[in-house]
Amino acid sequence: MSGKDDFAPKQETSGENTLPSGHFTLEELTWMLNAMSSDITFVGADDKVRFFSEGKERVFPRTRSIIGRDVENCHPPKSLAVVEKLVSDFKAGTKDSESFWIQKGSKFILIRYYAVRNNNQEYLGVLEVTEEISELRSLDGQKTLLG
Repeated sequence: MSGKDDFAPKQETSGENTLPSGHFTLEELTWMLNAMSSDITFVGADDKVRFFSEGKERVFPRTRSIIGRDVENCHPPKSLAVVEKLVSDFKAGTKDSESFWIQKGSKFILIRYYAVRNNNQEYLGVLEVTEEISELRSLDGQKTLLG
């Protein structure tokens, strides 16, 4: 039987980060997150930006100066009330995720927010995943590894 700490990441002295489903070095994790076509931003339970991926073509550019900044200072004033309500719902446990989408010229941008909780359902923060999905919207039929 597994314990509740089975999902806690572990930093080992060998430089490997061990998770329940595998392991990788900090370098591998960094470049893995940056290789994704999605932009990822994590805001901790204290409402401060803790991390963002640095992929080649971010939808919404970020600079490292946002690390430690309050999340309310990272959104346009006209969307602030929606952001605050969403974070409040995540913290209260009344919502687990929410999606928004924007048509910006020829680009179609999908923004998804996920509440991050531990095994005890304690709120740890929010994960924002943003992706420009115009190409996905035009897919038809199928393409498989089988040809």
